[in-house]
Amino acid sequence: MSASYKDNQEDWMTVCFKYLLFVFNFLFWVGGVAVLGVGVWTLIEKSDYLSLLASSTFAVSAYILILAGVLVMVTGFLGCCAVIREQRSCLATYFSCLLLIFLIELVAGVLAYVYYQRLSEELKLNLNQTMTENYAQPGKDSITLAVDRLQQDFKCCGSNNSYDWLHSVYVTSQEKEGRLVPDSCCKTITPLCGRRDHPSNIYKVEGGCITKLEQFLTDHLLIIGAVGIGVACLQLAGAVLTGCFIYLLYKEEEDFSAV
Repeated sequence: MSASYKDNQEDWMTVCFKYLLFVFNFLFWVGGVAVLGVGVWTLIEKSDYLSLLASSTFAVSAYILILAGVLVMVTGFLGCCAVIREQRSCLATYFSCLLLIFLIELVAGVLAYVYYQRLSEELKLNLNQTMTENYAQPGKDSITLAVDRLQQDFKCCGSNNSYDWLHSVYVTSQEKEGRLVPDSCCKTITPLCGRRDHPSNIYKVEGGCITKLEQFLTDHLLIIGAVGIGVACLQLAGAVLTGCFIYLLYKEEEDFSAV
């Protein structure tokens, strides 16, 4: 009677863990979609700005998230198959995939955190130089477009203020045609509107574009970190559930062999 009760209890626990794993895999798959979406959004939404950064850490973090998102979605599907088949070998492979994805997201999280710590310093050291030395120069079309979009999107002018442009290669060149700032600094863009740098004509934002870009990147890094942590917690929960399910299947197989 005791042995029969124990068997029924183990069967009940196996069924519970099986359904829990199904629910987890659905949430895991949704988490994968979220991770993939955040990674793609980070690269596409403001991809022009990446050319203004001195390092590729921000882009690498986004690429890692995209890789992790794809792996999560595929692994979630494989996890459902493994649970249905109730094969310990398949579940062990699934368990290993969870740990691998966890490590990948951990790397992305560490990169995002490290970059978050030195983001302000990097922008202060490099953004002004990038804008003043490369704007409207041969072979620097991507930077020119990025600067124009940055100034228009964030309604700013110059890295720190509009006077930064007075020392730029662009304004000191013949191509300026009398401009004091690029036309993208203007509140209403018209040909040669950059000839007049009065506050009524151009954006005068305290802190300049550095402050605006730093806030934008910081918000993105926080989103990357939050999504990564959320999915990582799901993975740890899934790893524990999978481990328990494998143990119960192992016990059932042992009990069956002993009969």
